[in-house]
Amino acid sequence: MSGLHNGRDVFEYALLKVVPRVERGEMINAGVVVYCRARHFVEARTYLDEDRLRALDTAADVEGVKAALRAVEGICVGGERAGQAAGDDAGRRFRWLIAPRSTVVQPGPVHTGLTVDPSIEAGRLLDLLVK
Repeated sequence: MSGLHNGRDVFEYALLKVVPRVERGEMINAGVVVYCRARHFVEARTYLDEDRLRALDTAADVEGVKAALRAVEGICVGGERAGQAAGDDAGRRFRWLIAPRSTVVQPGPVHTGLTVDPSIEAGRLLDLLVK
């Protein structure tokens, strides 16, 4: 999936969804994880709209959700913040983050695109799909 196309690299991304009550299936978008193999790049950008979360579940654990989102960001950064994934390359960290799970913070399906700068793409996608 990597390669250069007219000065652009292939990238993959997945939305991070907050599902406060899994049995109800209601969710809000709270972040995006972007991966670009050609640049050995993985980054998460998050934004939690607390009012929207509380509208879905008045008893939602807002601080717990924030901690889970910070953990995703830390895994992307790597190093100490990545915990057990510290030694993994960007691709392995991305694949681990997008693996399906039944938790309050869940990854959505993976989408692809072309970009000249995956970090700028992460910000654009956060603004477009989350904020």
